[in-house]
Amino acid sequence: MQAVIQPSIHPIARVVAADDARRFRVDVDARLLGIGIARQDDRQRSAVQAIEVAKRTGMRLLLAAAEEQYYHDAVKPLVDDKQIVYVGEVDFDAKVKLFGGARALLYPVQAGEPFGLVLAEAMACGTPVAALDRGAVREVVDDGMTGGVFADIDAMVNGLARVLTLDRGHVRAEAVRRFGIMSMVDGYVDAFHRIVAQWKAR
Repeated sequence: MQAVIQPSIHPIARVVAADDARRFRVDVDARLLGIGIARQDDRQRSAVQAIEVAKRTGMRLLLAAAEEQYYHDAVKPLVDDKQIVYVGEVDFDAKVKLFGGARALLYPVQAGEPFGLVLAEAMACGTPVAALDRGAVREVVDDGMTGGVFADIDAMVNGLARVLTLDRGHVRAEAVRRFGIMSMVDGYVDAFHRIVAQWKAR
């Protein structure tokens, strides 16, 4: 996705971002989660659509995001502190606890972004992702294995039950395999070998 956004760049290899999987844990509760989706200037996400999904599926939704003007204008009127709960902006430890306790992360992206770190973080906690098919989502989420990738909100509503049945142990294992520190290290080593090989071939 980054190569599409920056067509002047000629990539040698694609190395994904990494994090220490030991910092993430699983502690499941019966709720959905939306992280950082209450900002108007962050057009990649939409709290309003996440709330729509929660209401149409009858599930509880926790929203964690900064309390900016867009939240007051568009999101707060939809928060009832029962089914739809706003928990504010959270630090890393609180974010991990929210990830680990969620049945699924809702990620109704509105525009393409080069990499969804929040997706990898959720999966590292064993939490499957329900996301719209935008930007790099398909590069991060393996549809039917670590989450569900949907064309629109209606499809997300209809397919959420399938996402909730995914094996959380497998979701976490795939996140560690693809986005763990050693995966990133191996990716950079491979890229450096390619650079040296190209230099020697000149």
